[in-house]
Amino acid sequence: MADQLLAVSPAGQIRVPPGRARQTWRRFRRRPAAMVGLVIVSGFLILAIAIPFLTADPAAQDYTATLAPPSAAHLLGTDDLGRDALARIAYGARVSLEAGVLSILLAMVVGIPVGLVAGYYRRFLDPVVMRLVDVVLAFPFLIFAVGMAAILGPSLRNVIIALGVHQLPGIIRITRGEVLVIREMDYVAAAVADGAGDGRIMFRYVLPGATSALIVQATVGIPTAIIGEATLSFLGLGVQPPTPSWGVVLTSAQQFLDQAPWLAIWPGLMIALATLGFNLLGDGLRDVLDPRSSR
Repeated sequence: MADQLLAVSPAGQIRVPPGRARQTWRRFRRRPAAMVGLVIVSGFLILAIAIPFLTADPAAQDYTATLAPPSAAHLLGTDDLGRDALARIAYGARVSLEAGVLSILLAMVVGIPVGLVAGYYRRFLDPVVMRLVDVVLAFPFLIFAVGMAAILGPSLRNVIIALGVHQLPGIIRITRGEVLVIREMDYVAAAVADGAGDGRIMFRYVLPGATSALIVQATVGIPTAIIGEATLSFLGLGVQPPTPSWGVVLTSAQQFLDQAPWLAIWPGLMIALATLGFNLLGDGLRDVLDPRSSR
């Protein structure tokens, strides 16, 4: 039922049928798990934007309140330097979301054109591109990230680059697969017969048809990047103290698990909740944007 997703004008141009957005939203609202994911993701985004107005300075130290348990003064307690745990976790949400979103954007900026060209010129470029993708997949993420940290040094920027490169194969494969299907459709053949050039066909006719699959892939890729950033920061290869991130907070909390277990519990819950939210949202989008789904 591809005609439910896209329509073709007499000139051969893709247009979205009227009311498609409203129909998609109604179908999305019928999925409680997807709505839960949307609420969780929206909450984290609002938290990341409103952090400076909601919490104290995450670097402010109070040596009279070190390792304090949760209380009215410090809702989630304090760490070994007397820093407010809520402020550090809240600021860590901004860093983790920044790493997740920017890394997937980097992967899409690079991977979409590569996958588009590989799928469209499959006879010449496809074998070369896919072999390069296989080379990237041959390296486990941690080995690749450790190598990048050794060469470039540990920092949030380098974490974003490492995560983006790690997401590249998935973006390239999704784009390539969609292009292989869409380029055989009638409206693309009509555009070719009408004399449209390759660039116009790829970006005006083929790429819009792959948008839904790429949106879902991006939504599912963000939690993977969040976990990757937390892992690298926990190992000392990512965000460096005193900048707070969930991985950095977990690193400082591991030596105080007996005295202050809450320091490790809260960032761990945030990572799990963010991952759950993006996965639920991605699953809902996959169901709603699937042309084979009728509900």
